[in-house]
Amino acid sequence: ISSLYSHFVYFFRHIAGLNANRAKNIIEWREKNGPFINREQLKKVKGLGPKSFQQCAGFIRVNQDYIRTFCRSLLKSGVEVTNEKQSKKKSKTAANAVLKPNPLDQTCIHPESYDIAMRFLSFVGGTLCEIGKPEMQQKINSLLEKEGIEKTAERLPTTVHTLQVIIDGLSQPESFDFRTDFDKPDFKRSIVCLEDLQVGTVLTGKVENATLFGIFVDIGVGRSGLIPIRNVTEAKLSKTKKRRSLGLGPGERVEVRVLNIDIPRSRITLDLIRVL
Repeated sequence: ISSLYSHFVYFFRHIAGLNANRAKNIIEWREKNGPFINREQLKKVKGLGPKSFQQCAGFIRVNQDYIRTFCRSLLKSGVEVTNEKQSKKKSKTAANAVLKPNPLDQTCIHPESYDIAMRFLSFVGGTLCEIGKPEMQQKINSLLEKEGIEKTAERLPTTVHTLQVIIDGLSQPESFDFRTDFDKPDFKRSIVCLEDLQVGTVLTGKVENATLFGIFVDIGVGRSGLIPIRNVTEAKLSKTKKRRSLGLGPGERVEVRVLNIDIPRSRITLDLIRVL
């Protein structure tokens, strides 16, 4: 559990607007109150003010399948769809407020653009239930073919860039993972298994996971190699990649050198050359 907690903190603190303390507060809030039903609840996390919410909200998704199941279980047990412990000082009106899931919370659309997204849905004749479905894409395409994205943006009114983000968010299925578009590592075709590796070989790979003791990298041999944390130094990170923690996140491409190969135990030790 401690290791899992550390992983969550590591990933959360690399989101814009968050740091280690805010990441810990998000996890602790969830442990105390249950899952977040919508993005708005992030504002109730200690230390997460308006500016931090503005920066991080668009990157934090609320899994709608899970939340729908969670809410149904509450309703069956006779409990209101709210997972916050109400303060005794709060009025009855506030205590009886019901939190509702918002399908837009699992999209790339920022809460600041929700009103515009709803107006756009009205334009195309779509509903929140159709997000990510073929019929939504058909309705969007039909409108854009008639009016074009520039004219539609003027009608809302908003910018073309914001409208494109909204279109992407409404078109992408709930399971869509933008990380699939990350650049893939350039694996060497002649190296496909442990036996093909040699000490000193230079490869490119993709960071798969990060731990307190090192970084696991996929180098295309069916087994991840480990960069010991002592080998991740500031000098090896580009100016745009330098962080206080010197951490590397999943999906980042790196150039590495093979330091050691332990075939019996299927272990590969790597040295970080640079972040690509």
